[in-house]
Amino acid sequence: MPISPAHITTWSIAALAIVGVIARPWKLPEALWAVLAAAALLVFGLIPVADAGRAVLKGTDVYLFLVGMMLLAELARHEGLFDWLAAFAVKHSKGSPSRLFALVYLVGTIVTVLLSNDATAVVLTPAVYAATQQAHAKPLPYLYICAFIANAASFVLPISNPANLVVYGAGHMPSLATWLAQFGLASLVSILITFVALRLMQRADLTEAISRDIEVPRLSRGGRLTAGGIVLTALVLLIASSLDWQLGLPTFLAGVATATVIMILGRVSPWNIAKNISWSVLPLVAGLFVLVEAVEQTELLKPLVAFLPARAASSPNTTGIVLGSIVAVLCNVFNNLPLGLAAGTVANSAHLSPQVTGALLIGVDLGPNLSVTGSLATILWLVALRREAQAVSAWKFLGLGCLIMPPALIASLVTFIRLKLS
Repeated sequence: MPISPAHITTWSIAALAIVGVIARPWKLPEALWAVLAAAALLVFGLIPVADAGRAVLKGTDVYLFLVGMMLLAELARHEGLFDWLAAFAVKHSKGSPSRLFALVYLVGTIVTVLLSNDATAVVLTPAVYAATQQAHAKPLPYLYICAFIANAASFVLPISNPANLVVYGAGHMPSLATWLAQFGLASLVSILITFVALRLMQRADLTEAISRDIEVPRLSRGGRLTAGGIVLTALVLLIASSLDWQLGLPTFLAGVATATVIMILGRVSPWNIAKNISWSVLPLVAGLFVLVEAVEQTELLKPLVAFLPARAASSPNTTGIVLGSIVAVLCNVFNNLPLGLAAGTVANSAHLSPQVTGALLIGVDLGPNLSVTGSLATILWLVALRREAQAVSAWKFLGLGCLIMPPALIASLVTFIRLKLS
C-alpha cells in the first residue's frame, strides 16, 4: 500500500488528538482535542464532509445511551440516592476497609453487568466517593474499583458494554444463552484476577479502620423513584438485548421517563438537572468516530483484512490470542468504542470465525484497563473524579494498568480459547 502525504497527515492529526485527550495540555477538556482534530481533517480535505457526517451519525445509538445514563446518574445524585447507598455500604462494612473494598467491587460488578460499564463510571463513582467521605477513608483505593471493574466485567452480557454491539454489528450478535456459554467463564476470570491485582496494589491504603457508626438516612420519594427507574432501565436493556434491539433509544426513553416523573412530582426544575450533566462527552465521542473514519479511509486496515482469513483458518487459537492482545493495546491509542467499530469491520470483512471474533471482543472490552483513554467509561470516570475534586494522572493510572490489565487479559483469552476447544 503506497503511503501518501495525506495519509501521514491524517495519522499525525489522529495521534496528536489522542495525546491531547491523554495529557490535557493547559487542562483543556478532552472533548476539545477530539473536536479540533476532526475539524482539522475537514479543513485540510483529509475526509469529505459527507463521510464525516456519516461517521458522526454512526454514534447515534451511543449518544442516546449516554444521555439516558447520565440523566439517571444526575437524578440519583440530586435525589440523595448516592448518599443513601454510601451510608448503607459503610454500615455493612463494619469498620473494615477490606470489607468495604470487597462490597464496592461487588456492587460495581453488578452495575456493570446489568447497566453497562459507562453506567458504573457515571452512576457508581459519585456514590463511592460519598461512601468514603462517610467512612473517613482514603477515597482513591475505592474509586479505582469503579474504573477497573467497569472494563473487567464488561463482557459478561452483551449490554455490559456498548462496544459489544459495535463489534458484532446488527444481525451478528449471539443469543443471550450462547453469549453466556462463550464468555461467562472468561468474564469470571477477568473479574477475579482484576480484583486480586487491584486489592494487592492498594493494600497499603487499606490498613486503617474506618468509621462504622453511620446513620443510614431515609431515602426520599424522589430517591426511591430514581432507584426504580434504574432497575427498570436494567430490565429494559436485558429485554432489548434478548430481542437484538439497539440499546440507545430504550435507555434514553427510560431516563427521560424517570426524570419527567420526578420533576413533575417533586417540582424540580429541568435546568437544575441538565446543568450538571457532562455534555462534553458527546462531542468527544463524535470526534473520535470521525478520527477513526479518517484513519480507515487511509486503508490502514486493508492488509490486515487480506492477511487474516488464511492465518485464522490455519491457526485460530494463536490468531485469537495475538489479535485480542494487539487490539487490547490499540484500544488505548484510539479508544475502544471507535476501535471496536473498526475491529467489527475487519471481523466481518475477513469472515473471521466466532472463536477469533470472540477473542477480539475480549481485547476491545478488557484492554482499556491499561490507560485512561482506553474506554469511554474510564474517561467518564475521570470526569466524575474531577467533579469531586479528585485527580488521577494518566501516568499514575498507566502504572496501575500495566500490572492489572495484562494478566487479566491473557488469562481471559486463554480461558475463552480453551473453552471453545472443549
